[in-house]
Parts: sequence; C-alpha cells; structure tokens
Amino acid sequence: MKNTTRFQLMAMMFLLYFIWGSWYGQMSKYMFTTLGATGAQVGNAYAAFSIAMIIAPFFVGMIADRYFAAQKVLGVFSLVGAALLYVITGVTDPDTFFWVILAYCITFAPTMALTTSIAMQHVKDSEKDFPPIRVMGTVAWIVVSNIIGYYGFGDSVTIFRLSMFAAAILGVYSFFLPSTPPKPSTSTSFSDILGLDAFKLFKDRSFAIFFFSSLLICIPLSFYYAMANPSLTDAGMTNVENKMSLGQASEFVFMLLIPFAFRRFGVKWILIVGLIAWIIRFMAFGYGTIENEWLLYIAIILHGVCYDFFFVTGQIYTDSKAGEKYRSSAQGLITLATLGIGQGIGSWIAGMVADMNTVNGVKNWTAIWMVPAGIAAVVLILFVLFFKDNKVRATAE
Repeated sequence: MKNTTRFQLMAMMFLLYFIWGSWYGQMSKYMFTTLGATGAQVGNAYAAFSIAMIIAPFFVGMIADRYFAAQKVLGVFSLVGAALLYVITGVTDPDTFFWVILAYCITFAPTMALTTSIAMQHVKDSEKDFPPIRVMGTVAWIVVSNIIGYYGFGDSVTIFRLSMFAAAILGVYSFFLPSTPPKPSTSTSFSDILGLDAFKLFKDRSFAIFFFSSLLICIPLSFYYAMANPSLTDAGMTNVENKMSLGQASEFVFMLLIPFAFRRFGVKWILIVGLIAWIIRFMAFGYGTIENEWLLYIAIILHGVCYDFFFVTGQIYTDSKAGEKYRSSAQGLITLATLGIGQGIGSWIAGMVADMNTVNGVKNWTAIWMVPAGIAAVVLILFVLFFKDNKVRATAE
C-alpha cells in the first residue's frame, strides 16, 4: 500500500471519530444537565443511534457494494449529517431531540461500516495494516475529548457544533479519497442486492458464536457510553472529559499491540481477555469513589483492552472470514450486531436501570454498574465454552 493512500485513510478515520467523539460520550451529560431529560429519555437517545445502526448494513450492502463508489457515498452522508447537526443545535425539548438525533444517526451510522470497508479494500494485510489506520480514530477521540474538557463545554450545545464542522470537512474530503468502486457482480438475486449473502458465514459455528457474543457484550457497552460521564461527575471527579481521554490513550497503545497479540495468542484468547476486562472495569466503576479514585482510573484505562481486544479484533476476524466477496456486507453485519441490536437493547436497559436506581435525584451508581458487570460475565462463560476458532491467517506467513 502506498504511503499516500495510508495517510489518506488515516485522515479519514481521524475525521470520522472526531465527529463521533464530539457528541457521543457527552450527550448524556448534555441531556441530563441542559435538557433536563430523564434516564429513559437519555436511553432512547442512545437507542436512536442503534436503530440507525440496524439500518446501516442495508445502505452499505445495497449502495456501497453494488452501485456507487464507497467514498462518494461517504461524502454525501457526511454532508447531509452536517446539515442535521445544525438543526440539533436549535432543539431544546428532550422528546423532539430524540427524533432529530435519530434522523442524524441514520446519516452517520452507514459511515462507520463504509470507512472500515474503504480501508479494508485498500490494505494488503488487514491484520498488519488496519490497526495503524484505525488507531487514528482513537487519536481523534483523545483530541476532541481534551478540547471539550479543557474548555468545559461537555454539557452544552457546543459539542454538536464542533461535530457539525468536522462532518462538513469529512464530507468534502471524502470525494478526494482513493477510488473504491463497487464490485462487479454477475448475480442479481434478491439476497445479493441486499447483501444478505454474508449470512452464509453463520455456517461457521465459531463465527456465529462471535457474532452473538458481540451482540450481547454491547448491552453493557451501552452503559459505559451513556452513563460513565455522569457517573464520574457524580463521584466528584473533576475535568471528566480530559480524564476519560486516558481510555482512548490506552486504546491507542493496545491497538498497536493487536498484530503481536494475533501472532502470540490467537483470536480466541484476545477476545477472552477483552471480555474479562469488561467485567473488571464495571466493578471498578461501581465501587470507585473520590476517596479511592484509583479504581475510577482503572475503569477508564481498561477501555483500551475492552474495546480493542474485542471490537477491533472482531473487525479483523470478520474480514478474515468474509473474504473479498462479502467484505462490506460482513462488516455491515457486525455493525448490526454491535452498534445496532446489542447497543440498542443496552441503551434502553441502561436508561431503565438508571431510573430504577434513582431516588430524589440521586443515583445509586454501584447498583447500576453491577448490571452490566453481570451481563459481561454471562457472555464470557458462553464464549469460553463454545468459541473454538483460534486462528486468523496472517499474510506475512
């Protein structure tokens, strides 16, 4: 792969995650503080993102794989998204906010699978080349989190304005990305048009177990995204956004360790370590206070292990299983499982659990965090028992 192409793909990832990082982790604080939302309304807002993620694979399967160049589709979605973010800045009612954020997420969700697909189609060895490209998304999240934390506007509408400008830039930039044309296809079957052929991967039992484990682990993942910021704030931590960026710094380090981990341990043990880390971090969130703040730092820093060793490893594992023919459709399917169905269910559960454990406006964060810890423990047991595949072909071999 040419260095020019590599740098273009790295910039693409940086912009995408700058957009997402600007508002996603802070949206709950913004809704609780500025819009006066309930836990259920916050859960619904995060579920809107997941609803869009369920739709996304069909956009990718029908459009990116079949008819248009993926980079042009990415550009169009990003520009429309920037316009909708402008609309969001004028919304003050939590119920109205849900519908507008849903409309925006429908434009943003396909870009997650599109950027991965574009990157995967231009790398020679996904196990070796993809992590350094994807890690720029982590760098972007660190940068934007520190900007927000430094200026202290995590609970204001400025988070959406920042995202709006970044989306406009990505929209224009996308048209200058390496050409990623649709794959020629001789089949015109209904399943091909919808990208449903990727479901054939479920014939592999280990892939099916991985898929459903990804779906289930995203239930507790939703608790982290929706509740970590307000939980840390209630615990008495200051400059929360800046300190939460330590999680992305950790993600940066472990992202670069993935190629070594593949060679040394294999995919099964990488995924197991990721699941164990989820359990530990939720317990640390639950029992951490300002008096034992080190537990809160552990919960934050474990994000790198949790995210990279399960989700980024999962993208590489999916790519190795799918091959060239089903690459975009398979990435869309894994997006459906993780950020769609699983995280949607998790968002609703997180909102309900938060309301159930709130008395006179005070949340029992220990009780709240034990719920995702328990779910992660169940997923770990199921995964250890039934996932058998421990090999991912390395091109270098």
